[in-house]
Amino acid sequence: MTEPRWLTPDEHTTWRTLLTVMQTVPATLDSQLRKEHGLTLFEYYIMAMLSDSPERTCPMSDLALLTNGSLSRLSHAVEKLERRGWVTRSRHPEDGRTTLTTLEDAGQEMLTTAAPAHVEEVRRVLFDRLGPGQVAALREALAPVVEGQCQGR
Repeated sequence: MTEPRWLTPDEHTTWRTLLTVMQTVPATLDSQLRKEHGLTLFEYYIMAMLSDSPERTCPMSDLALLTNGSLSRLSHAVEKLERRGWVTRSRHPEDGRTTLTTLEDAGQEMLTTAAPAHVEEVRRVLFDRLGPGQVAALREALAPVVEGQCQGR
């Protein structure tokens, strides 16, 4: 059996730091959105991705990739948003196998209402804690990880 490639002390510390950020930042943002707007972070993210899509519409399979969510999780969340009148689902007019999800005006209004407090919370828990140059350094350091994930699908 091959010996595992154990983390160096520096890698271990970095991993633990990243793990803490990955756990605490989304939890804090989720808590703020639930408390102030009755939305989960995932639901907010779905609506944000739809808002950025042409005609605020996106196939469910593409939306799953954009939100990094399984089709099952996405379907459950979209169903919840649909019941609130914020999104609708329909069959693609040219491909009946494809389900389109559209952000409705009421959903865009909710997103517009929630965005200022959400962005402020993102600033508070992340960007306000970084110094000059650290935002760019963080983005550059994480870019290869994101690119590797996108290529690995």
